Amino acid sequence: MTSTSLSSSLSAPTINRPNTVAVGTIVWLGSEVMFFAGLFAIYFTLRSTSPELWESGTELFNIPFAAVNTTILVLSSVTAQFGVFAAERLQAKRTGWKPTQWGMVEWFFLTYVMGAIFVVGQVYEYAILVSEYVTLTSDAFGSAFYLTTGFHGLHVTGGLIAFLLVIGRAYAVKVFTHRDAMSAIVVSYYWHFVDVVWIGLFIVIYVLQ
Repeated sequence: MTSTSLSSSLSAPTINRPNTVAVGTIVWLGSEVMFFAGLFAIYFTLRSTSPELWESGTELFNIPFAAVNTTILVLSSVTAQFGVFAAERLQAKRTGWKPTQWGMVEWFFLTYVMGAIFVVGQVYEYAILVSEYVTLTSDAFGSAFYLTTGFHGLHVTGGLIAFLLVIGRAYAVKVFTHRDAMSAIVVSYYWHFVDVVWIGLFIVIYVLQ
C-alpha cells in the first residue's frame, strides 16, 4: 500500500450511526402521538354530541388548582432537562449542595417529586368530581374526562417508574458511562412528551370550555 492510499484511508470519514435506543424511543413516541390523537378525537366527538353536559360538568372544575398542578408538571420538564445536562457530562451525583453542583440523580429525584405531586393532585381532583357524582360511567362528560386524563396519568406514573430505574442504575454502577447517560436522555424524551400532551389536554379540557 502506497503512502498516498494509506493517508487517504486514514482520513476517510467514519459513519456515526444513530443510537438505536433513541431511535426506537422516538418511533414508539410517534405511535403514542397517534394514541392520544385518538383520545382527543373521542373527547371532541362526545363533546359535540352532548354540549349541555359539558356546560354543567366544567362548572365543577377548580381551574386555579388545575393551573397550579399543570405548572408543576411543566416545570418538572425543566428539572429533567437539567438532569440530562448532568448526565451528558457524566456527572451522576452531586459534588456539593448547591443546585449548580447537582448531578443527574438529584435533578431526576426532584423531577420525580414534582411528577408525584401532579399525580396526587389529579387523584384529588378525581375525588372531588366523584363526590359530585361525576364518574367514568355517569355520562359522556365523565367518560371523556376520565379516559383522556386517566390514560395520561398512567403515562405519568410510567415515567415516574422510569426515573426510579435510572436513579437506581446510577447507584448500582461503579462508573457512570455514556450508555447510562443515554438511558437518562431517553427517559427525558418520554417525560417531555408526557408534558406536551398534558398542555394540550389542559387547553382543551380546562381552557376551551
